[in-house]
Amino acid sequence: MICRRTLKSDSLLVITAAVWGFAFVAQRVGMEHLGPFTFNGIRFLLGAFSLVPLLVLNRKRKKTISTVGLVGAGIICGVILFCAASLQQVGLLYTTAGKAGFITGVYVILVPFLNLFFQQERITPVIWTGAVLALAGIFLLSVKQDFRMGSGDLLVLACAFGFAGHLLIVGYFAGRFSSISLSFVQFLVCGVLSLVVAGFSETATPAHVKAALIPLCYGGFMSVGLAYSLQVYAQKQTPASHAAIIFSLESVFAALGGWLLLDEILSGRGLLGCILILAGIIISQMTRK
Repeated sequence: MICRRTLKSDSLLVITAAVWGFAFVAQRVGMEHLGPFTFNGIRFLLGAFSLVPLLVLNRKRKKTISTVGLVGAGIICGVILFCAASLQQVGLLYTTAGKAGFITGVYVILVPFLNLFFQQERITPVIWTGAVLALAGIFLLSVKQDFRMGSGDLLVLACAFGFAGHLLIVGYFAGRFSSISLSFVQFLVCGVLSLVVAGFSETATPAHVKAALIPLCYGGFMSVGLAYSLQVYAQKQTPASHAAIIFSLESVFAALGGWLLLDEILSGRGLLGCILILAGIIISQMTRK
């Protein structure tokens, strides 16, 4: 049986995947008004500042969680997050959301592979089977029969390596620091780096920001502030490889968001993909007590 702590952490990871899935819609709509680095910079800073009340609350409660090395850990996570998020956001300018969803989902396979170098956990055949099923499901859900890789596809493929590395490094630091504090530092780093690049490559006016306000608020407060913080908290009890498989649900929620908000229709091929993703998640649970 799955213990209560495991069920709680997995539930939080599913919520995180749902928020990230719907964020694909916000990212696409937001870039109708802002450049990719400006959009990312503002949303990650919004995410960071949304955590300030929780930081103050934790301080008032005088929690005795170690802060030694917190800034360094946050900078490492933030730089990796900046690279991955930037590659994905720029790639979305040159490829479709469906292709981007599949290629980003490649990190489901990359996480167990890269984890061999970290030696954080033993990867069982069941975990590999679940990952392969999830990847096959993402392919059926997101990729059309005329799949080709252009410049945007290659950028998003590079982002998959970045997100795989970020998932692993968060798993490494999650048990060492406060979830809120680590999230705040990495968001701040990612947001500042994004705006620095935007300052050299993009132009944005207050009118552009106002036009993209709703996608920015969702991307900042929900996709960044809430979801990434839930990721850090949940990965205290969840191995990175298993978390990656649950995060493959992001593609399912992205398809649902497209159907509800962009009038996209989910085909029978897409439904089969959803079933395979769910099968991969269930199978990956078989080795967890």
